[in-house]
Amino acid sequence: MPRTTTVESSGCPPLRALTFDILGLIKVVEAKGEQKEAPKVVEKWGEPDASRCVLAASLVDREFDPLLGVARKSGKIEVLSPVNGDVRASISIESQNHPGSADNSIVGLHLFKGERLGSSSRSCNLLTCTSKGQANMTYVKMSKSLEDSGGESTQTTWNVCGSGSILCSKVDADESYALFGGKGVEVNIWDLNQCANVWSAKSPAKNSLGIFTPTWFTSATFLCKDDHRKFVAGTNSHQVRLYDISAQRRPVVSFDFRETPIKAVAEDADGHTIYIGNGSGDLASFDIRTGQLLGSFLGKCSGSIRSIVKHPELPVIASCGLDSYLRIWDVKSRQLLSAVFLKQHLNSVVFDSKFSTRETQVPPQQQDTDETLQTEEEEEEEEEKTVKRKKASKEHSGSKKLKTKKKSKRSKGDSNEIA
Repeated sequence: MPRTTTVESSGCPPLRALTFDILGLIKVVEAKGEQKEAPKVVEKWGEPDASRCVLAASLVDREFDPLLGVARKSGKIEVLSPVNGDVRASISIESQNHPGSADNSIVGLHLFKGERLGSSSRSCNLLTCTSKGQANMTYVKMSKSLEDSGGESTQTTWNVCGSGSILCSKVDADESYALFGGKGVEVNIWDLNQCANVWSAKSPAKNSLGIFTPTWFTSATFLCKDDHRKFVAGTNSHQVRLYDISAQRRPVVSFDFRETPIKAVAEDADGHTIYIGNGSGDLASFDIRTGQLLGSFLGKCSGSIRSIVKHPELPVIASCGLDSYLRIWDVKSRQLLSAVFLKQHLNSVVFDSKFSTRETQVPPQQQDTDETLQTEEEEEEEEEKTVKRKKASKEHSGSKKLKTKKKSKRSKGDSNEIA
């Protein structure tokens, strides 16, 4: 008999997550956090189309004017509003040197939060990378109407690999450095301000049996927000490696996790805890300083995990994958808080952590417009009331005149009868 564990869930805290699937649908999942209420799908954006499959997504999480970048299989990149799903800008990379074909699809997308050269309040910069190693920094002009948008101008295009295929890319918290790695491509770091390669990894040495492990990186992430020199990478040979570019070119720490390829890696805010998901649905947390397993998350997934993300404020993580479930986990107890079935295979998930403050707070311009609308409505109501009062007074006076006329007629008739 298999061993089972019954877990009493403490309920899912209030949160908002956006998921992306292979049919190009974007689904908004929200949890109110009241009486252990499970998260629900509150909105769905787009129509099911396999050619619009979402390959990569990036969210600029802020209170006012947040942005969501989505890279699709057709080669189009859309910049949307994560509040209502409106498309702010849409560009295509087919006209560039790297067409959006099946063998050269987009594998990495990053929407810059900070202002860069040439950016303004109505524009944004994004970094894309294809499987053949074509990195592109693009300037996107946004507008209220989609017809006026799309006036982008490419700033820089360069190659991050000579051969092989890129499978993973990541930008650090300061948005100054980016790492790239893949099948036949060692992990390398690039300075985004100068578009120059500043560091490249070296293949690990052969093991005691003389077996050489081929280079095949599947996922990577920077370990600390304040330091871009340390990052973690997962390989197809179920290895997890910690690199420190200030120490050496080979991994500082390396260990195996189960027996299937590593598919997703996410970092914690503490700077040393990482979350790992593999192709068989196993999810666990490690202390990367020693490679020690902190524990496995209870409630095994039935499909490959493709994305793991840590909430920036709450002690929870979200995972999704090919079993079509979005799962919310508690990072302290490693228990499953909730699972939402979303029908399609999922490729990515992001947290919108500012949705609660965005609902309570109103921008100053909107407050002014609301006040003016209220005053105008009040003035209109007062005018209507005065008009109604005038009409009522006129009708009342008219009825009095009719009554006096009737009374006068009656008085005349009475006088005639008397005579």
